[in-house]
Amino acid sequence: MPFAEDLLAAYNCAFDKETPRHVQAALLGAIAYFILPFDFLPDVMPVLGFTDDAAVLATAIRMVASHITPDHRAAARDALARLAAKHDPDAEADAG
Repeated sequence: MPFAEDLLAAYNCAFDKETPRHVQAALLGAIAYFILPFDFLPDVMPVLGFTDDAAVLATAIRMVASHITPDHRAAARDALARLAAKHDPDAEADAG
Protein backbone atom coordinates (compact mmCIF):
# COMPACT_ATOMS: atom_id res chain seq x y z
CA MET A 1 0.00 0.00 0.00
CA PRO A 2 1.71 3.19 -1.17
CA PHE A 3 0.64 5.39 1.75
CA ALA A 4 1.01 2.84 4.58
CA GLU A 5 3.75 4.85 6.26
CA ASP A 6 1.61 8.00 6.21
CA LEU A 7 -1.36 6.07 7.60
CA LEU A 8 0.73 4.63 10.46
CA ALA A 9 2.39 7.99 11.17
CA ALA A 10 -1.07 9.58 11.36
CA TYR A 11 -2.19 6.80 13.71
CA ASN A 12 0.85 7.37 15.94
CA CYS A 13 0.20 11.11 15.96
CA ALA A 14 -3.48 10.63 16.75
CA PHE A 15 -2.67 8.59 19.85
CA ASP A 16 0.20 10.79 21.05
CA LYS A 17 -0.78 12.56 24.27
CA GLU A 18 1.11 15.66 23.09
CA THR A 19 -1.07 16.02 19.98
CA PRO A 20 -3.81 18.68 20.31
CA ARG A 21 -7.38 17.35 20.50
CA HIS A 22 -8.51 18.97 17.25
CA VAL A 23 -5.63 17.29 15.40
CA GLN A 24 -6.44 13.95 17.02
CA ALA A 25 -10.07 14.32 15.97
CA ALA A 26 -9.17 15.12 12.36
CA LEU A 27 -6.75 12.20 12.11
CA LEU A 28 -9.03 9.69 13.81
CA GLY A 29 -11.89 10.73 11.55
CA ALA A 30 -9.75 10.23 8.45
CA ILE A 31 -8.43 6.89 9.71
CA ALA A 32 -11.95 5.73 10.53
CA TYR A 33 -13.13 6.72 7.05
CA PHE A 34 -10.21 4.73 5.62
CA ILE A 35 -10.91 1.51 7.54
CA LEU A 36 -14.71 1.52 7.77
CA PRO A 37 -16.49 -0.26 4.91
CA PHE A 38 -19.10 2.48 4.52
CA ASP A 39 -17.88 5.35 2.39
CA PHE A 40 -18.64 7.46 -0.67
CA LEU A 41 -17.07 5.06 -3.20
CA PRO A 42 -17.28 1.40 -2.14
CA ASP A 43 -13.85 -0.17 -1.65
CA VAL A 44 -14.85 -3.16 -3.79
CA MET A 45 -14.88 -1.00 -6.93
CA PRO A 46 -11.70 -1.70 -8.89
CA VAL A 47 -9.21 1.18 -8.90
CA LEU A 48 -11.70 3.81 -7.68
CA GLY A 49 -12.61 2.10 -4.42
CA PHE A 50 -9.69 3.40 -2.38
CA THR A 51 -9.22 6.76 -4.11
CA ASP A 52 -11.71 8.57 -1.88
CA ASP A 53 -10.14 6.95 1.20
CA ALA A 54 -6.68 8.03 0.10
CA ALA A 55 -7.90 11.55 -0.69
CA VAL A 56 -9.51 11.98 2.73
CA LEU A 57 -6.42 10.65 4.50
CA ALA A 58 -4.03 12.76 2.40
CA THR A 59 -6.09 15.89 3.05
CA ALA A 60 -6.18 15.29 6.81
CA ILE A 61 -2.43 14.64 6.88
CA ARG A 62 -1.73 17.82 4.89
CA MET A 63 -3.92 19.82 7.27
CA VAL A 64 -2.05 18.64 10.36
CA ALA A 65 1.37 17.84 8.88
CA SER A 66 3.15 20.11 11.36
CA HIS A 67 1.96 17.85 14.19
CA ILE A 68 3.25 14.60 12.63
CA THR A 69 6.76 14.45 14.04
CA PRO A 70 9.85 12.57 12.90
CA ASP A 71 9.24 10.24 15.88
CA HIS A 72 5.77 9.38 14.53
CA ARG A 73 7.27 8.63 11.11
CA ALA A 74 10.10 6.57 12.61
CA ALA A 75 7.61 4.50 14.61
CA ALA A 76 5.62 3.93 11.40
CA ARG A 77 8.73 2.77 9.52
CA ASP A 78 9.66 0.45 12.39
CA ALA A 79 6.17 -1.08 12.43
CA LEU A 80 6.28 -1.66 8.68
CA ALA A 81 9.75 -3.22 8.94
CA ARG A 82 8.56 -5.57 11.71
CA LEU A 83 5.54 -6.53 9.61
CA ALA A 84 7.69 -7.16 6.54
CA ALA A 85 10.14 -9.25 8.57
CA LYS A 86 7.30 -11.25 10.07
CA HIS A 87 5.97 -12.15 6.62
CA ASP A 88 9.34 -12.64 4.88
CA PRO A 89 10.46 -16.28 5.15
CA ASP A 90 14.03 -15.26 4.23
CA ALA A 91 14.18 -12.93 7.23
CA GLU A 92 13.65 -15.87 9.59
CA ALA A 93 16.41 -17.88 7.90
CA ASP A 94 18.78 -14.89 8.10
CA ALA A 95 17.97 -14.33 11.78
CA GLY A 96 18.54 -17.97 12.73
